[in-house]
Amino acid sequence: MLSPMKKILLYIFFAIFIQIVSIQTSEAIRIGLSVNVKQSYFGTSTEGLVYDEKINKPIFKTKKMQPYAIKAHGNSIAIKVDNKYYDLGTNYIKVRPASTNDFVATKNRWYRGELIVYNYNKKLTVINRLPIELYLLGVVPSEMPSSWNKEAHKAQAIAARSYAVANLNKRGSKGYDLVDTPLDQAYGGASAENRKTNQAVVDTKGIVITYKGKVIPAYYHASSGGRTVNSGAAWANNAPYLHSVKAYDDGIRKNGHGVGMSQHGANNLANKGYSAYDILKYFYKDISFSKISTGD
Repeated sequence: MLSPMKKILLYIFFAIFIQIVSIQTSEAIRIGLSVNVKQSYFGTSTEGLVYDEKINKPIFKTKKMQPYAIKAHGNSIAIKVDNKYYDLGTNYIKVRPASTNDFVATKNRWYRGELIVYNYNKKLTVINRLPIELYLLGVVPSEMPSSWNKEAHKAQAIAARSYAVANLNKRGSKGYDLVDTPLDQAYGGASAENRKTNQAVVDTKGIVITYKGKVIPAYYHASSGGRTVNSGAAWANNAPYLHSVKAYDDGIRKNGHGVGMSQHGANNLANKGYSAYDILKYFYKDISFSKISTGD
């Protein structure tokens, strides 16, 4: 027999999750790492391949743990091998490691997935393309200290996933979805990963925040200094799910736009025993939870 407390917990669980439905979305997300640069570099943790992405044809084999400088060469891309640059004969390449468990490198970091590099107007743009769930592994520890409460990590994972899904193709005219800075979400790649924050992503796999059936860009910030603000107080539009509430981050200097979830507030609420779903339902008004499907 279930105890009264366990019955209450089960009721809360099903009350939260009964609204979960499948939302079809793209599996991959494209993150702009370096934009409009004259040169860059890449590497692979094991042997890998460079493809002419236009025709999906391998054109160069990388060595394990070997950095390769690249630069814009006219309208093409040139790679440095044995202290000499060679034209790759294309303006659009893909760098892929030997397996999905291996890594690519650029910007002094390791990344999961693959790198896309293209030459546009004689400048390079470097993009990390990878599944959304793997992207989140590098977002949560970049946005929230790994020492914080696991329920805060889970709330952060769901908010970050929702922001990413709602903003797919936000910067599509530039060839990617989001950038790797707080202009969108801080993203440190595989180099930023932590066991605790990874678990929060796994525990919330696919879960997003919806309002009237649509995934919301779940804005969040470090701290409100006591109270969050309506979105209309920070930006031109006033979203109905972004309302002003007590932030539970009193005594912490305001840091950020003040809209949506206060990360410090989320951690303080988690330390009081609130679940990730309690926290999100508190900071975002009249929301539901849904589960994205990538069609695999």
